Amino acid sequence: MAGWKLIGGLAGLGAIGAGLAAVVVMCITTPRDPKEWAVGLISTVMASVAGGSAVVQYMGIQHWANSHFGLIALLGLCFTCGLPGWAVVRWTFNAIRKRDGKGIDEIAQEVRDGLR
Repeated sequence: MAGWKLIGGLAGLGAIGAGLAAVVVMCITTPRDPKEWAVGLISTVMASVAGGSAVVQYMGIQHWANSHFGLIALLGLCFTCGLPGWAVVRWTFNAIRKRDGKGIDEIAQEVRDGLR
């Protein structure tokens, strides 16, 4: 019980999953610059914490926190929910770099053409 309180209970468990997700995705595709690193880290952690908790609430699996194996499963769920956060950041940075130097009218036209 003391160990559970030491890591901050269920919130601490979610933070561990979020941290692991951030480390894994940044080892797979390293950030190109400090800005991308900071935004990627924040986005991965937030996707882990918010996405993981949303999935737990949606599926109604809060009772899993009552057993050790359930806690491990919740940690894995938080970890898994963080992985798409980094992908979204990477796609966004690539899209911005691709369109660097273009005017807003050119970008708007590209969006319109893409929607057709």
